[in-house]
Parts: sequence; C-alpha cells; structure tokens
Amino acid sequence: MIQQFIENFKSHTEIDFEYVFLRDYNLLNCTGCKLCFNKGEEYCPLKDDRDLLLEKINNSDGIIFATPNYAFHVTALMKNFLDRIAFIFHRPRFFGKAFTAIVIQGIYGGASIVKYLESTGEKLGFNVAKGCCLTSLEPRTAQEQKKITQKLNKTYFRFYNKLMFTKLPNPSFAKLLIFRIANTSMLIIQNEKFEDYCYFKEKDWFESDYYYNVWLGPIKKAIRLFF
Repeated sequence: MIQQFIENFKSHTEIDFEYVFLRDYNLLNCTGCKLCFNKGEEYCPLKDDRDLLLEKINNSDGIIFATPNYAFHVTALMKNFLDRIAFIFHRPRFFGKAFTAIVIQGIYGGASIVKYLESTGEKLGFNVAKGCCLTSLEPRTAQEQKKITQKLNKTYFRFYNKLMFTKLPNPSFAKLLIFRIANTSMLIIQNEKFEDYCYFKEKDWFESDYYYNVWLGPIKKAIRLFF
C-alpha cells in the first residue's frame, strides 16, 4: 500500500523517500520511570535507537505512519515507539512537518486507529493530513483494488498539499485552549528543575499566543485572558 502511495509522488515530483521499519531498530520497552518528562529525555536509562529515529524525523519534511490493525490498535512496535517519545506530547516540536496515517486491516476497526494516529500527530506538532483505513483481504477483486487506489489517491493529495504548503496552520479554538491550559499549568509549577517548565521558558511560550507565530483574531486572542 505504501509503495502504491509513493508511486503518486514519483508521477508528480522528485522526492527522497525512506522506508523505516521499526523491527530493524533496537527499541527497548518503556518502563514508565518518567525521567524523560521530569528531567529531560537525555536522562532516559534506556540506551537504544530512539534518538536515531527522532533524527530521521527531524531531517524530514513529512512523515507517514503506516500500520496494520493488530487487535484493534497499532502494532506493539509502533505503540512502544510512541511510548518512547511520549515526552514530545508535553514538549511538541515537529511544527511545519506534514503527517498522515495509513492503516491496513482485514475486516474492521481500523478507522479508530487512523483517528488515534492523527490525534497523536497533532499532539507531536505535525501538520496533519487526514489519513485512511484500507480493508484488504486476499485475494482482492479488481473492484476492491479500485476502491483502495481511490482512497490512497485522496490521502496522497491531502498529504501532498500539506507537504507543499509550508505555511504553519492557524490553530483551532480547541488547540488554542490546550496550549493555554498547558501554559497555565507550567506557570503554576515554576520549577526550574522541571524539564517541561524549562522548555516552555526557553521557547518563550509564556509570552506567546501559541507554539509558533500566527495571526489570531480578537476572539481567539481572548482565550489568553481566561487562562
């Protein structure tokens, strides 16, 4: 499915693309010690390929998370990867990078996985394009393959637009509210030993309307007055 997705790029533009299979990387299981949250990710006691994978994301313009439906969720490998980078939910950083999700399944349940991954992408800071869930049993009929191709093409164009349109999106009321709540929580803590507080302070988010510079109308700006 991903190979078919990438063929769309090859027909429209030149692109450097890399397949990243989590099974090929050493990712130890998160133990929930919370050192990455409280002190910083560099204090994580697990020494594995987490930072190598983060470097790949940092060096990219766009990311596609693809997973089969395993017991109505992402694979254990992907869930563990998300657990290992969960500190970024507190300290988002992938602003301006395009993101989409593709889920493959045999019967049903994948739509909720797509929504989960889209929500995850937003919380990490990505500019999220709506993903898709593809139902595929073997052998596939020509009609089923046609339906899959149509879904993939729609997802491709949504992702392509996010990738090419580099202007940072204007946040919704919900996103602004989440930002203000996080900001207020950090101000209440005011603990220089707490990594989240230091990160917000370093980014000047206590003085900002949002995570990045963006024009807000008077109604959206009013959210700041209440938090």
